[in-house]
Amino acid sequence: MTAIFLGLIGLLAVYSSISSLAAKRDGSTFHFLMKHGLMLLSGGVIIHYTSKLRHGVYSRLAQLAIWVTAGLLLLTLILGSNINDASRWITIPIIGQSFQTSDLAKVVLITYLARVLAKHYQEPWTLRDVAVRLMLPVGLICGLILPANFSTAALLFMVCLVLMFVAQVPMKHLVVVVGSAILLFGLLLLIADTFPDLLPRVATWAARIKAFSAGAADPDANYQVEHAKIAIANGGLFPNGPGSGASRNWLPHPYSDMIYAFIVEEYGSLFGGLGLLLLYTILLHRAVRIAGKCEKPFGALVAVGLGFLLTIQAMANMAVAVNLVPVTGQPLPLVSMGGTSIWFTCLAIGILISVSRSLEENTSSSTKEPHVERPRTTLA
Repeated sequence: MTAIFLGLIGLLAVYSSISSLAAKRDGSTFHFLMKHGLMLLSGGVIIHYTSKLRHGVYSRLAQLAIWVTAGLLLLTLILGSNINDASRWITIPIIGQSFQTSDLAKVVLITYLARVLAKHYQEPWTLRDVAVRLMLPVGLICGLILPANFSTAALLFMVCLVLMFVAQVPMKHLVVVVGSAILLFGLLLLIADTFPDLLPRVATWAARIKAFSAGAADPDANYQVEHAKIAIANGGLFPNGPGSGASRNWLPHPYSDMIYAFIVEEYGSLFGGLGLLLLYTILLHRAVRIAGKCEKPFGALVAVGLGFLLTIQAMANMAVAVNLVPVTGQPLPLVSMGGTSIWFTCLAIGILISVSRSLEENTSSSTKEPHVERPRTTLA
């Protein structure tokens, strides 16, 4: 139900905010509305069918999917569509739809990591085990995402750490992991500074951090966030109504990266701002409740991991709009206008529902009255 509310809010907000985008095409918003609506509809189909599979299937599929995903990420870096020095997209040949391989990688890595943690749940974790069993796949996937999309790699790494903590990996090992990651990232920045053509995106990361640090002192460098704050201020506390948002004409990407600011402008801070925050909090709460009821560790861990993945991504998008963090480019799950990112978000929700359904089936089977076989009577 939470996913349906988020999808409907997104549909209304996208329709109201795409006039500037439509003007570049033919002036009609119908094309973009239909495309977004079809993506949401197909996402609903994905939720329906993926939720019917037992969640153990995803544990087995993750063993192969992790390597397929690594190959796709590598292929994206080499042959992917290049926008702003970032190769993030590859095109599906048959339907001609481009998709961000990092969206698939997020779901696959969390599922695979949950499988490994569940498999060795009652075993003591040595630092070598953490490095080989956990950090090798995490480092591989995040490392392949990093050159084109730092924010996604950082958020995914953060969720993986949360998942390891929940699975009771010793804190001393996690401290070593975080320290090693910081050192490797520092080395990467040093290499990028020495050879700027090797990692051109590093300049973009630095510019965003610099703009965030400058804040109001340099409004030109922080144009996107400053205008998002103006849109939020115009929204006030209570709703102004659909179609009332003027920021669609001057706010960069009001239908995707900055859709939260646009929603607050039209629906107010109370209903639009806090309402969205509440919906994502409910989504996380549901995931944690599902995890708490699971008897087996894989279901619990995959539920926690996917719940945190969707929620942290949403919080990152909202935090950018209110200038709490530098610009990340993270979409608002199920709300921002997007392509296949909606599909992979729906895949994550489908897996969550699959875990929940397994719990319901186990509960119903355990509450049934046990069958007692009566002794047969024989005729003398």
